[in-house]
Amino acid sequence: MLAVDVEKRLGAFTLAVRFQAAGGVTALFGPSGAGKTTVVNIIAGLLTPDRGSIALDGQALFDAAAGVNVPPHRRRVGYVFQEGRLFPHLSVRQNLDYGRRMSGHPRDEREFARVAALLDIGHLLNRRPRKLSAGERQRIAIGRALLMQPRLLLLDEPLAALDAARKREILPYLVRLRDEARVPMVYVSHSAAELRRIGENIVRLEAGRVAACGGIELLDETETDALG
Repeated sequence: MLAVDVEKRLGAFTLAVRFQAAGGVTALFGPSGAGKTTVVNIIAGLLTPDRGSIALDGQALFDAAAGVNVPPHRRRVGYVFQEGRLFPHLSVRQNLDYGRRMSGHPRDEREFARVAALLDIGHLLNRRPRKLSAGERQRIAIGRALLMQPRLLLLDEPLAALDAARKREILPYLVRLRDEARVPMVYVSHSAAELRRIGENIVRLEAGRVAACGGIELLDETETDALG
């Protein structure tokens, strides 16, 4: 269970959100500038709220009143950015292993093989990132985050930098991740069509506030985007 109740002022923009995510995929949905990325950066510990609290599985990650602010590397929260942010000088295998090493987990070849099979990346292990498609790079970034053994996975518009063909390529892997990885996810998107495929619970943000929480019925059925 993720419980978020925070406020953060950034210049003229003020974020004040409160919601809970029990498991599965919780989608943060709303237009650009609504505060979606700010929320996931706060959950990850990359931004510090001005006040409020964040708890994950009963553990306080942040509590302004109690003076608690767990450092990002100790939160066991995986983060997948819009671009894969892979290390160009490392092979795919080395990029995948980076998350595990930085988290201090021992090598687990069975888990490595499970993640590689889940994302269909076993045949890419000896390549360098420059020889991968954009969709393949995102799959590697997701695998790296999973090998951190996170309690929560944050995905900040992971399809935003892809063209329509690459979006169609990677969406089935995100659905498989939802159904098979058993890691709760917070998934950021402004695309209703995308979230109809991957989302389960919706938190709709508008101008830094939670406008509604519920199921996919909250998505605007008339919205279209570049998924094709």
